[in-house]
Order: sequence, then C-alpha cells, then structure tokens
Amino acid sequence: MATETKPRESAAIWATFRESPLAVKTILGGVFVNRVGGFLNIFLVLYLVARGYSAGQAALALGIYGGGAMVGVLVGGALANRLGARNATVISMAGSAGLIASLLYLPNYPLLLVAVALVSLVGQMYRPASATLLSELTPEDRQVMIFAMYRFGLNLGTTAAPLIGFALYNLNHQQFTLLFWGEALVALAYAVLAFVALPAKRARGAEPDGEVKAAPSGSYLEMFRDRRYTLYLLATFFNAAVYMQYLSTLPLDVSAAGLEIFWYTLAVSLNGFIVIAFELLLTKVSQRWPMKLTIGLAFALVGVGVAFYGLPMGPAVIIIATLIWTLGEIIGGPSVFAYPAVAGPAHLKGRYIGSFQFMFGLGTAVGPVIGAALFVELGHAVWPVLAIGSLIATVLALAAVRPKPVEPDPVSDAEVGTATPGDGPVLVTADDGR
Repeated sequence: MATETKPRESAAIWATFRESPLAVKTILGGVFVNRVGGFLNIFLVLYLVARGYSAGQAALALGIYGGGAMVGVLVGGALANRLGARNATVISMAGSAGLIASLLYLPNYPLLLVAVALVSLVGQMYRPASATLLSELTPEDRQVMIFAMYRFGLNLGTTAAPLIGFALYNLNHQQFTLLFWGEALVALAYAVLAFVALPAKRARGAEPDGEVKAAPSGSYLEMFRDRRYTLYLLATFFNAAVYMQYLSTLPLDVSAAGLEIFWYTLAVSLNGFIVIAFELLLTKVSQRWPMKLTIGLAFALVGVGVAFYGLPMGPAVIIIATLIWTLGEIIGGPSVFAYPAVAGPAHLKGRYIGSFQFMFGLGTAVGPVIGAALFVELGHAVWPVLAIGSLIATVLALAAVRPKPVEPDPVSDAEVGTATPGDGPVLVTADDGR
C-alpha cells in the first residue's frame, strides 16, 4: 500500500489528481491526448473510398482494425508484466506513429490491410500497461476515483476527436495527409512523454543480503484458473454487447417506427453529455459503495433501459430509456473498469486488465451484429430478448465480484512514483488497491 504521512478521509476529485504522482498525471493526460488524436478509425472508411477502393473493401479494413485492437490489448497485458508500463507504452505509441504515417504511402490494398492490422494491434498495446501502472501507483481508497478520471479522459477525447479530425481534413483542402500525420505526431509525442515521465520497470524485491528475488511468473492460463474472474469476464462481454445496442438496433427501430432521426441523435448526445458532466461527481458518492453493488446495479440498469425501449416507440420512450441505462453507466462505469486491477494477484495485474479490455472490446464488436440480426427476425419485440443479456451479466457479476480483494503476492513490485512538487516521494508497491 502507498506509504503516507496521514490517512485520507475521502477521494475527492481535485485532491486525487493533485496528490497523484507525476506518472499518474501523465497517464491521465496521455489517455485524453491519445483519444483526441484517434482519427484513424473514424476516417478510415472515407480514406479508402477516396483512394478508389470499394465500400466492401473499406468495411473489411475497418473490421480488421477492430480485430487487431482486440489482439493488441491481450499482447499489451503480457507486455505490461514483462517489460513494464513505460517500455510497453513507448513501443506501442512509437510503433503506431510510424505505421499510421505509412498508410498514406502504401501502394496497394493488401499492404494497406497489413498496415491497418498492425496499426490497431500495436496502437492498443499501451492500454493495459497504462491501466496497470495507474492502479499500481494509486492507493486503495482512490482506485475507483482514478479510474473515473481515466474514463473521463477517454470519453472527452472520444467526443472531441471527430470534430478535430474534421477540422484538419478541411484545413488540408479535404485531403487526409494532415489528419494522418497529425495522429502520428500525437502518438510520437506521447511516446516521448511516457519515456520521460513514467517509471522504469524495477526488480520485484530483494533479500536482506541484497540479492534480487525472482518475480513470480504468470500467464493468461494462470489467470483463467481464477474461476470467479472468468465469470466477471463473461459478465463484461454480455454487458458490453447489450450496451452497444444504442448504436445499432436503436437507430434501426427508430427508423422502422417512422420517427424523426432527431430524437435518436438527441438521446445519444444526452448520453455523452451526462457521462462527461456527471460521472466524476457521482463517483464521489458511489466509490464508497461495495464494488459488487455498484457493478451489479450498473449492469441491471443497462438491462432496464434496454427493456424500456420495448414499449411503444416514441420520443419519450427513446429519451427515458437512454437516461435509465446512462444512469447505470455513470454509477458503475468506474468500478467496472477498476475491478480488474484489484481482482487478482499483483504479478497478473496486466493480464487481468488486458483480458477485461479484450472481452469488453469483443462485446462491443459482436453486440451490434447480434442485435441487428435479431431485429431483422423479431422487429420491435427484440428489446426484451436483448435485456436477457443484461440479466445474465448482472447474475454473473454478482457471483464473480469478491466482497474483499485478494491477498497480495508475497513478492511484489516496488515502484517509486515521481510526485508533484511539494508532495514528496511516495513509495508504492504492486499490491496498491488490494
């Protein structure tokens, strides 16, 4: 646990950020900057079509991009343990910078597909590493709040990215050169910042005579022996698959009902605004609740909101249902993201986080396809069926989430975070947050 001169009474938003080490501030800022510069997945289809490729070829490239991203977080989870967060982040960001720029100059479609796969794989490797270090450098009473800040950066950057990308596209006379080079430079800048500000990987520990003790080895196979966490991964998949229906099945149903698309766009905009404006504030309260309660409540509210869409479709139903599942998102989102960091032993933390991000990404990729297929068969009656997925997620989460964190490893990482001026050094061990 973090060594402190006095206990903290609560995890306030500004106090949590101000008292965090420089490495934590770097990660939080880097997540935002990286998302702001994340133009590729938004403009990839438009870029390929502009180069003369068919809509089918562009869609295939986008699918490969998504698949590469899911593999990337698994690879990143392993690299976070083997190389340390700094090295994994530098490799990820520097590698993706070169690959993104190369897309502008590759001469044929097969090479473009290879580059797209590598861009997404390499570019996502930093995420488990960043989340692992974020957890390791944060004390137990601030885990949920720090992951709420992490989500805030993700959401804010994701919201701003399309607007900034569109501005660069028009500034370049509706060409993609400035846009892709801008994303490459952002990734390279974050690689340099991570190299300077993040702590290097340290030895696991030492005997009294100074001999370094070997670190426990770990693998994804060892992680899967944790049956309760495997249930949590399944819960994550079902929840993510149902959650993503607002991007696929909902617009299909709104269109089939003959409603103005304005009501759909208003609901989606409300979701984004509420999450950005209120999630951090609500986390000041919800962080005090047991994780089992907040995660179970979040998954259940997603299901209630989705089931509410099953009422006769109209503007009020669209807005109210969206507000219900948005409430679940802001209540439990930070805890859902924080739990993988405290669910297992320290030497497997990167793999616990990487597997969570993989299952979340798999759910977001598969969910829209399943939802759209069910809508074709069932029409408006699809919503109660989809809500069953949330019921499954809720039951699995309640069975999976431990009331108390696991015991720390007998041998754990020792990291010294670089504190902000005036804070003094903070000794942090890898069982932080356990």
